Amino acid sequence: MKNEIRKLIVKMGEDPSRAGLKYTPARVEKSLQFLTQGYKENIKKLINNAIFEEECNDMVIVKDIEFYSMCEHHMLPFYGKCHIGYIPDGKIFGVSKLARIVDCFARRLQLQERLTRQIADTILESVKPEGVGVVMEAQHMCMRMRGVEKQESLMVTSTMLGSFRKEQSTRMEFLNLIKK
Repeated sequence: MKNEIRKLIVKMGEDPSRAGLKYTPARVEKSLQFLTQGYKENIKKLINNAIFEEECNDMVIVKDIEFYSMCEHHMLPFYGKCHIGYIPDGKIFGVSKLARIVDCFARRLQLQERLTRQIADTILESVKPEGVGVVMEAQHMCMRMRGVEKQESLMVTSTMLGSFRKEQSTRMEFLNLIKK
């Protein structure tokens, strides 16, 4: 990867042997490996044994989970907050696992729309809740620093499954509780 990054630096019109760029290929390689580590994650191992039997059927919400990802179209960052809600049906997550699920899928080349759905689907498959809702709000650097250059734009995506999709009152309770 370092050789390819060195070639990119040359194509940009720079000298990769210049003092400030000498170690850049190694740094970029390390950075890209970190930013895409979600490809190496096994979601079942990540969740591990952090699913617990619990006779709880009240809505569980974790909001404002920060995430960082990279747009697959431009390889530029997008980042923001993820809000997750689910209604357990006999099983609950250890709370930190929800944040880890977000990170696992965010640390890949992504589309926000897909990311939102992957998180919701994983929760549905793992604990089989009555319903799940995921809302993501993100700022996309490909919108801010290139192209249309819209500085205040915010993209919001949502996936509602089960009772969150079927029952307006459940969906509205979730949406009202995640409001700032």
